[in-house]
Amino acid sequence: MNRPAIRLATLLLGVTLLAACGDNGDGDPSPTAPSGAGSTPEATDSSAAGLDAADFQALVDNPIFPLSSGGTAVYEGEETDPDTGEVITLRVESTVLPETDVIAGIEVTVVEVKDYENGELVESTLDYYAQHVDGTVYYLGERVDDYEGGEVVGHTGQWLAGEGENLPGVFMPAAPAAGDEFEQERAPGIAEDRSKVIAVDLEVTTPAGAFAGCIQTEDYDPIGDVTESKYYCPAVGLVREESEDLRLELVSR
Repeated sequence: MNRPAIRLATLLLGVTLLAACGDNGDGDPSPTAPSGAGSTPEATDSSAAGLDAADFQALVDNPIFPLSSGGTAVYEGEETDPDTGEVITLRVESTVLPETDVIAGIEVTVVEVKDYENGELVESTLDYYAQHVDGTVYYLGERVDDYEGGEVVGHTGQWLAGEGENLPGVFMPAAPAAGDEFEQERAPGIAEDRSKVIAVDLEVTTPAGAFAGCIQTEDYDPIGDVTESKYYCPAVGLVREESEDLRLELVSR
């Protein structure tokens, strides 16, 4: 997930696999639905990753990363451009859609994430998650539309589990404990995010409220050489994301 912030959705998941980068030939995409939406890849199934689709459900009710449709989580913050020093105002809107999809033979929940910089839409993404019977949340890829001036200009970081060498990644363990490490994204050369739980039972306060029993993860993107801290809280999910140049917090849900 290479968005400047949740970039959730993704956490990871570390909910949060191969990307179909570039135009998919489906015509002009709408601002609210990335251009790959609705096109399920052919001849892919979960067995290639040693997974049984029957062991998964689209409903994600993991206590620390719940995904239920209805309502939009809004995050706001700032990011400093390391080259120019410009401070960019960020807004991220994350919505669990009512419709499910099928990726690599697994029915998935779809989360639409819209990223705004200084009030302008710069990216719209559909993220795909499913929950294993043991409670672990898997991330199965993302369809991405990059925007400039209201027009789609690319699909950076797009990938789907089951295409090429891409595999589902573990986005969030069933019961995360300090020291747990997992690969959220397993799309070689495209998205390879990794996550480690570094603290549990934390208290976190954001403009959306005060939360207890939270965990902190350290997420590393080896392709972009970027490290971020993320905070997830029971019954809420992601509430804060920060790095040396970025801070993003939940403001409403």
